[in-house]
Formats: sequence, structure tokens, C-alpha cells
Amino acid sequence: MKRRLHLILGIILAFVALGALPAGYLMIKHPDGSALGMTTDFLKNSPFRSFLVPGIFLFGVNGVLSLAGAVLCFLRSKYSSTAGLMLGLSLLVWICVQVWAIGLSSWMQPAYFIVGLAEITLSILIIRQKITSPA
Repeated sequence: MKRRLHLILGIILAFVALGALPAGYLMIKHPDGSALGMTTDFLKNSPFRSFLVPGIFLFGVNGVLSLAGAVLCFLRSKYSSTAGLMLGLSLLVWICVQVWAIGLSSWMQPAYFIVGLAEITLSILIIRQKITSPA
């Protein structure tokens, strides 16, 4: 069962990374949002004037670190559950800040919030299995 939980968590983290890496890259390369069909009007009620800082976070945390977390899960590293838990929490924070800053503007926001909850839940299940059967 522990092997299956690692695999599922790894797949979810890889899925998040595969969406975040290109979107974050395009936000960094085109901070006006034009490459993603957005304008800085989305940001008018946020602390940001361009998509550069959100792009860096999206690329770095939700992209690179989620990909690293997926690798840890596929290797069944002892750090995979901690990585999954931290990445799930960061995804929830990302979505909450996004909804606060630009409002609920896409079905993807609640969908990724649920994905973050799934990452946290799977990580907790892996941790609980470590505690009950340490071998």
C-alpha cells in the first residue's frame, strides 16, 4: 500500500509540475501576461504590477520543487512525504493568495485547491504508515 501511495503522490506532483513549469516560464519571459492570453488588468487589485513575481513562484515552487518532490516519491525517499506535505500546503497558499488577489476567475483554482488537499492527504497517509509499520 505504501508503494501505491508514493506512486499516486508522485504522479500528482508531476502533473502539477508539468502545468506550472511552462506557465511560470511564460510569465517570467512575458511579465505582461500576453503569452498566456492575460493582461496586467488581472492584477489591478493585487500587490503585483506584472506577472514576474507570480511567475517566479509558479515556476520555482509549483514547478521545479514539485518535479523534485515527484522524483522523491518515485524513488520512495524517506523525504517524499515531507516534500508532498510542504508542496501541498504551498499549493493551497498559492491558490488562496491568487483568489484573494484576482478573485475566483477560473475552474482551475478550486480544482488545484483540491489537488493540494490530495497532496496533503496522501502525505499524511504515508507518514501514518511509516509510524505504524516503520520497516
